[in-house]
Amino acid sequence: MDPCMSNILLNVNGIEVIYNRVILVLKGVSLQVPEGKIVALLGGNGAGKTTTLRAVSNLLAGERGEVTKGSIELRGERIERLSTAAMVDRGVIQVMEGRHCFAHLTIEENLLTGAYTRKDGKTAVAQTLDKVYAYFPRLKTRRASQAAYTSGGEQQMCAIGRALMANPKVVLLDEPSMGLAPQIVEEVFEIVRDLNTKERTTFLLAEQNTNMALRYADYGYILENGRVVMEGIADSLRENEDVKEFYLGVGGGDRKSFREVKSYKRRKRWLA
Repeated sequence: MDPCMSNILLNVNGIEVIYNRVILVLKGVSLQVPEGKIVALLGGNGAGKTTTLRAVSNLLAGERGEVTKGSIELRGERIERLSTAAMVDRGVIQVMEGRHCFAHLTIEENLLTGAYTRKDGKTAVAQTLDKVYAYFPRLKTRRASQAAYTSGGEQQMCAIGRALMANPKVVLLDEPSMGLAPQIVEEVFEIVRDLNTKERTTFLLAEQNTNMALRYADYGYILENGRVVMEGIADSLRENEDVKEFYLGVGGGDRKSFREVKSYKRRKRWLA
């Protein structure tokens, strides 16, 4: 194991996920998230990234899905059978794909909903709100605006800020770049890195924008068809020739996926 992968906060071990009791989506996914690190979960549409996040946060039931094999541990405690509310109490917070702000509430009201489960008093919540505004100055400017009348980037920032209001141990961030202009995507990722560096917030983020994710992450896992097909330190993955060809748009081979790589070791590992 790489040194950056020590002090494991979240351990996903060989999980299978089935939807509607018949559709096998995840096929033995394993990954680890060290405390205070940013781990990227990469892959194309339908690779299983969102399902993996929902398995961790226990949001599968609403999609008629369930973990049928394997285990998920938070600091050594099995959590795959806990309720979503119990997960929030333990500091596991998911920011859903597509932002999902409360459209009729103001930005500040949206942020305060994230502190609903806090038990440390109004003063502590107010301090966290000030901290969120320090990281997201746009939100402070728009604090009295209804979320419905803010930009996509502001709504994404609001969704992340709302998660931070719960004092999370780990934030599960699903497709933060979706539907945003490149400049705003970079701004969002810069804030994620700031939060990680200064607040030691742990992030597991699912992202199709592989280049952007690997610029900011410490470690990455690449999924295809519900399996982890490659993992490694983010900088190493960015330099990997197959990753460059398949996910970064560099290289002109005819291969369509990692599964067509001719390397015996890879075929043995991925196709077994």
